[in-house]
Amino acid sequence: MAVSARRGQPLTIEEINATVLRLVDAGGVEGLSMRKLAAELNVNPMSLYHHVENKDALLRGACSAVALGLRLPPDDGTPWQEQLHALAHAYRSVARSHPALWSYVNGHPDLVEQEGGMWPVFNRVLTAAGVPAGELVRVRTVLYTFVSGLLSAETSGLLVELDRTGDADGVFESAVALIVSGLEVRYS
Repeated sequence: MAVSARRGQPLTIEEINATVLRLVDAGGVEGLSMRKLAAELNVNPMSLYHHVENKDALLRGACSAVALGLRLPPDDGTPWQEQLHALAHAYRSVARSHPALWSYVNGHPDLVEQEGGMWPVFNRVLTAAGVPAGELVRVRTVLYTFVSGLLSAETSGLLVELDRTGDADGVFESAVALIVSGLEVRYS
């Protein structure tokens, strides 16, 4: 790993990911560029290419960093209803903490890592709820899409206009309760 004469210390992928996330939070994905990132890190823009291929790789790295920070429910025997509630809140925390990145990822499904992060936990919880293996992907997709639509409305401000109470937390809790009730009725 080369050391920049201006920096005096090696550049790390963790530092790159954290800075990308900070820049996207501040100016959106469209405001992110290799030059802007290099300036923030006090390195030559070409130095970044030793660590990442392109802007897509930067965004993948930021997504991975966020996914690693998710507080996912452990497999500890807690009822699936509580685990689903915790999973929904973990997902919502991403949308609320990093709305620009979250919105971008939802518009670019190729950036959604379906092998790691929340997906195995989601599968485990749905299996505990009684969803048969043959229906798991479809049910997961429906619920993910439902919650993502709700969070899109929340992060854009539309939810407050539609609900008129200004109680986004209450609306989210109602949505999770409806999901749990629906799964209980269908698969219990």
